[in-house]
Amino acid sequence: MIGEIKLDPKSGQAKEAFDANYVVVNQVGMVFDTKKGAFVALRDINLTVHKGEVVSLIGHSGCGKSTLLNLVAGLLLPTDGHLLCANREIKGPGPERGVVFQNHSLLPWMSCLENVLLAVERVFGDKETKAQLKQRALAALDMVGLSHAVDKKPQEISGGMKQRVGIARALAMEPRVLLMDEPFGALDALTRAHLQDELLRIIGKTGSTVILVTHDVDEAVLLSDRIVMMTNGPAATIGEIVDVKLERPRDRVALAESQAYMHIRTQVLEFLYRRHSHVEAQAA
Repeated sequence: MIGEIKLDPKSGQAKEAFDANYVVVNQVGMVFDTKKGAFVALRDINLTVHKGEVVSLIGHSGCGKSTLLNLVAGLLLPTDGHLLCANREIKGPGPERGVVFQNHSLLPWMSCLENVLLAVERVFGDKETKAQLKQRALAALDMVGLSHAVDKKPQEISGGMKQRVGIARALAMEPRVLLMDEPFGALDALTRAHLQDELLRIIGKTGSTVILVTHDVDEAVLLSDRIVMMTNGPAATIGEIVDVKLERPRDRVALAESQAYMHIRTQVLEFLYRRHSHVEAQAA
């Protein structure tokens, strides 16, 4: 039931990719009221994410990456500026934007299938039969390789499998944009690498538009078409944007020996190191 987009046989990219602006962040600022007064988290954020593009947000802790993602998700409303998704203003959460958090947020008394069905019913419940809804959920679990675990409860599966259920739940809603807030951050290195490869496969199959928050430079380079590097907070903004001009599909072993990969990785590390050094120098 989950739609597939035909791939260009030469590039491996979805044919419909990059043909429209799916997410537009226009002059956005975010100020939080605290006991100590106003805290300026973000200022002057301008970003366009195209259909079929994978964009990573990276920066030091406290730079507003998750805040920006929550604004796109509609979980927060900006103090200044506005955001659009598919030419509509973002005024709150919506099924066209699926969110995957670091905490999988599965209901422990429900099976993997039931956890995915819960989201499917919210989106398609008034349009489809129970059989069709179940098929959507099963198709999503199959896409993340969990057909064998549909009846298992969260406590019966590993952390990596729980994250897959969270991804399946988001995909089953057929969102225009998949928003991921450090979805692999709490996993061990081998599990994280495996799920990164799974995400690459899913992106290639569905042509999804993805915005990913990460602290991991290698993850950002491996997965992304562009890497948005944030300045340090408070009043964080976009410092630089790096184009990741690496062909898809991508293979992590082959990329480890790629000069282009290493050049992009170095660019990101240099930016983060310069910003970190700058903050330390100011604080000294």
